[in-house]
Amino acid sequence: MPSKIEKKQAAAKLRKPPRDFSYTQNRELSWLRFDNRVLDEAFDETVPLFERLKFVSIFESNLDEFLMVRVGGLSDLAELKKQPVDNKSNMTASEQVDAVMAEMPGLLTRWESIFKSIEGKLDALGVHRARVDSLTPEERTFVTRYFQAYVSPVISPLVIDPRHPFPNLRNGALYLACGLDGVTDEESLLGLIEIPASMNRVVEIPSPAGTYSHILLEDVILACLDSCFGSYKPLDRALIRVTRNADIDPDGEGVEEEEDYRQHMKRILKKRLRLQPVVLAVSGSLEKATLKTIRKALELSRRSVFTCDIPLNLDYVFGIEGKIPEHLRNELLFTPFKPQPNPTIDMTRSIREQVLQGDKLLFYPYEAMNPFLDLVHEAAYDPECISLRITLYRVAKQSRLCESLIDAAENGKEVTVLMELRARFDEQNNIEWAERLEEAGCTVIYGSEGFKCHSKICQLTYREGMALTRLTLLGTGNFNEKTAKLYSDFMLMTAHPGIGEDANLFFRNLSLGNLRGDYRFLGVAPVGLKPLIMRGLDREIQRALAGEPARVFFKLNSLTDREVIDKIAEASCAGVRVDMIIRGISCLKPNIAGKTENVHVRSIVGRFLEHARVYAFGVDSDMIYLSSADMMTRNTEHRVEIAFPVLDPTCRALVHEYMGVQLRDNVKARSLTSDGTWVPVERKEGEKPFNSQEFLLERAYRNAESAAVASEPVAKAKPESAPVLGPKPKPQADVPKVQKVQATVIEPDLESEPESAPQPQPQPRPQTVKSAPHASAHREKPAGQTKAIERHRPGRVRMGLGLIGLGLKTLITGKTK
Repeated sequence: MPSKIEKKQAAAKLRKPPRDFSYTQNRELSWLRFDNRVLDEAFDETVPLFERLKFVSIFESNLDEFLMVRVGGLSDLAELKKQPVDNKSNMTASEQVDAVMAEMPGLLTRWESIFKSIEGKLDALGVHRARVDSLTPEERTFVTRYFQAYVSPVISPLVIDPRHPFPNLRNGALYLACGLDGVTDEESLLGLIEIPASMNRVVEIPSPAGTYSHILLEDVILACLDSCFGSYKPLDRALIRVTRNADIDPDGEGVEEEEDYRQHMKRILKKRLRLQPVVLAVSGSLEKATLKTIRKALELSRRSVFTCDIPLNLDYVFGIEGKIPEHLRNELLFTPFKPQPNPTIDMTRSIREQVLQGDKLLFYPYEAMNPFLDLVHEAAYDPECISLRITLYRVAKQSRLCESLIDAAENGKEVTVLMELRARFDEQNNIEWAERLEEAGCTVIYGSEGFKCHSKICQLTYREGMALTRLTLLGTGNFNEKTAKLYSDFMLMTAHPGIGEDANLFFRNLSLGNLRGDYRFLGVAPVGLKPLIMRGLDREIQRALAGEPARVFFKLNSLTDREVIDKIAEASCAGVRVDMIIRGISCLKPNIAGKTENVHVRSIVGRFLEHARVYAFGVDSDMIYLSSADMMTRNTEHRVEIAFPVLDPTCRALVHEYMGVQLRDNVKARSLTSDGTWVPVERKEGEKPFNSQEFLLERAYRNAESAAVASEPVAKAKPESAPVLGPKPKPQADVPKVQKVQATVIEPDLESEPESAPQPQPQPRPQTVKSAPHASAHREKPAGQTKAIERHRPGRVRMGLGLIGLGLKTLITGKTK
């Protein structure tokens, strides 16, 4: 007889409809297909040769992170007696690890073959990497002398035997391993040498003029390995690299009592270096006994060992780019590109005043980040600016932005920085900046427990007389000067009062640890973002069911959230056309009959990393949101994210045109098929090749030139007697046509629960759509209306001057008041 619990479980299964897996696929396998798409760029002969080599390196770097985070985490789950089941593929954790490991050999073979092919072509052109087995006598002499002078004094060879146990191999570090011939009757031993990370890995070798030759540091040591272990003779040799699990939850470790959160994160980083190994990579040839010794010490199975015959960790590739001979650079590299000025912003005028006159939209990397950086710097010294608040997720190591925040704090402004210390692999840099900002007088806070703050928002508050004005800056990507030159992202600069009020409330909620705030214009995860998406999709579903045209456009990095996927499938069944550009993971499969036949998914991988997130609803895109969030459960439910509306007609036209440009791409674009694989976009007969990134590059130059010409002073008119010639036509900026469509926003329910209530799971709410105010008009200060101004803490300079003045007053009058 079944127990009561078993009966309840059986009844629950009957009530809950089974999941439909016909139009979904596994996240991990989808990611591997994305990384394979990255590797496709290395095979593309239209890409300059050295740039192709960089894509080989990017593929490996991506794969390393995937193994550390995803496979590492799944390996932990696979140890559980009752494993969780993936809700897109119905696979257990161990089944997913098995599927990933089955795909790896084919990917790595492809990776190794294209590296060898490209390097051979570079060698023929004069960019040469020397190998140990092919050194010329002159090269061998140079390498030997270099080893004796610089390398030998630094390395510490280890002999592993019963008295010297196997050491901890650091995650990602390179080691030389070899079997050693034992002395007398002693059995063969294992020798290890860690490649010094403190030394330059690329060693330049003297070469004829117009060429560049180099050897890697590990090959220098390999060439001289016989002299490294004294009386022990190396029997075999190879380079090895361990990839360890990096999927550690900082919040799950617990912060010790009276421990500073920065110290807690430093402890977590040290612990990550010693987590369980996931895979072992071997470059070279080791005897079976030697490899078995290493594998057993790391507790790895045979399938977790991958061998190749090319260097491990190809990050060094980026370091030799600057060494390429000048006469080869045009052939081997992309044409250098410098982000251009935004044609709608006059850099000779106050940025603040221009944003007050109308919204500005920056588009990286085609346009420079300078207007944003200049605005923050301007605010740091503006006597009317009273506060600066910002969220930081990934910061450049040399950050002009952070320096401006420090200046603002030292000038007496209230500066509040939410620094997310849990940004994976950027933790140390963020810790260092948090310490510097705090030392300068900034108020530094950290994200809520269990919820990374991934939003990109900055607000500057000014006091004008008795009134306050706010400028709000919202981005799809990080406030990072380095990535702004490589990643395709948007940043909206607005003085819209409604968005400003929402942003003010957002920062207040962050400081209180409240994740339940109600916002009128912003969609804020973990509570309000997914419902916003659901209501937008519901609106289009209702339109389609009523026989009206209906359309949705999403631009994302990844789509994995099952609820959103099911809602998209519902929209497709209702007749809504869904166009999506997804760079990475898509757990939704399009073109499944009766399920997703109205869904069309593309991916664009090219010179720049596609990083912007766009949500647009309606055939005329009357609702356009930009966001920091992908449609992944981690973003919609377990992070603090922001989606913000684009209300200004000119800015909306720019985003609308961008959507069309991306959908036109037939060079770098790929289409997702119903079996979950990517295929090139087919061109119609007579259709010309169209590369969206190249088009946007050319347009940025054209618009900057037009703006520069337009700003030139007009020449004085000539006398009437002089022959009149027609004026030389000026270059015209490529300005998209502004649509005559009223912008709308998705508003939350007016009836909301008190903020003090326990945080619920995000639930879709009935949709209401309201016409948004014209965002580009100048915001006049309301006559006769003032807002209470909260007194802000004076800075150190102002406080010091105040104390000096008080002391002088006391000396002269004898009074302290």
